[in-house]
Amino acid sequence: MTTHRDHTDTTTTDGPEPAATLTTPGFVDAHIHPDKTTWGSTWLSREPVSSLSDLIAADLAAQISADEDVETRAFRILDQAVRNGTMAMRAHVDVSSELGLRNVHGVRAAAERLKGVLDVQIVAFPQFGMLTNPGTLDLMEQALGEGADHVGGIDPVGLEGDLEGHLGAIFSLAEKHGRDLDIHLHDQGPDALAQIREIARRTLAAGMRGRVTIAHGFAVCDTEEPDLPATLDAMAEAGVWLATCALGDSPVPTLDLMERHGVRVALGSDGIRDSWSPFGTGSMVDRAHLLGYRTGARTDAELERCLRLATTSGAELVGAEAVLGYEGAGSPDRVEFAVPDAARLVVERPAPLRVVRGGRTI
Repeated sequence: MTTHRDHTDTTTTDGPEPAATLTTPGFVDAHIHPDKTTWGSTWLSREPVSSLSDLIAADLAAQISADEDVETRAFRILDQAVRNGTMAMRAHVDVSSELGLRNVHGVRAAAERLKGVLDVQIVAFPQFGMLTNPGTLDLMEQALGEGADHVGGIDPVGLEGDLEGHLGAIFSLAEKHGRDLDIHLHDQGPDALAQIREIARRTLAAGMRGRVTIAHGFAVCDTEEPDLPATLDAMAEAGVWLATCALGDSPVPTLDLMERHGVRVALGSDGIRDSWSPFGTGSMVDRAHLLGYRTGARTDAELERCLRLATTSGAELVGAEAVLGYEGAGSPDRVEFAVPDAARLVVERPAPLRVVRGGRTI
């Protein structure tokens, strides 16, 4: 990733160091759930939970009882992201028999209000089950014609209990409509690694190299698993992306290991101020900081890598032309910060001085 430093000398010989401005590409949030957020809304008190199924049940209850519509809530967090320099994102939006397509319609409407400054890809996400939630698969297909861009999946074994059935359904849907796949995988251990290898195999068989993403992928974060190297090699061969979010106490990947095996990684926010977590700010600088903290980044190069995962790596995943076309300090799409270098940007996490999209200051 290229950044640009501009020094403006406004000091005397004995004064402080010259003021410095760092210019970066726009940021990309590669994994966010804007339909769930309570950002700027009534505070949501969260009850204790002990399992993934408890979290999912709490999320459905919170969405059903929300006192504002999806578009209103989603727009606030999308706008917050734009103000913090995000120019593109991949939004995972719930589709289910309980919610229908209201979340897809709401997030798409919010995104349309920011058209030209924020590019939003919507993944139709069957969080409450697909095979186990009758009618959801049909709704996912319908969503692809009503605002969703890509096909989602979730824990084929851990949640659905049917690896072949779940993967068969979502790969068929993606192939039929020519869409990418983005699959939440919270499962861990040898069985989860086997699921990932099967996803990689199907990716190659479907001719979808580079068009499948595994979100979270907690299984590949355990370096003690003997099947991990083979799994990472399978991911790299199939061009399967890993979207990580540096969540709370959840596992994070060893970034050096991902690089050695050729696994491409992008960074996202996941949920922001929703039933899953009270945390999150909509700033990908903050998220890069958290990734650095969670992965033990110490050197400038390690900190700069965290910034790269929040900008150009994510842009490669979602095809964000504004970010990929970054041309340095004079670029029509850029973010400016009052820090001298990328390492200190990640550590100090300032708000942008200026966000410029299409040559216009936002």
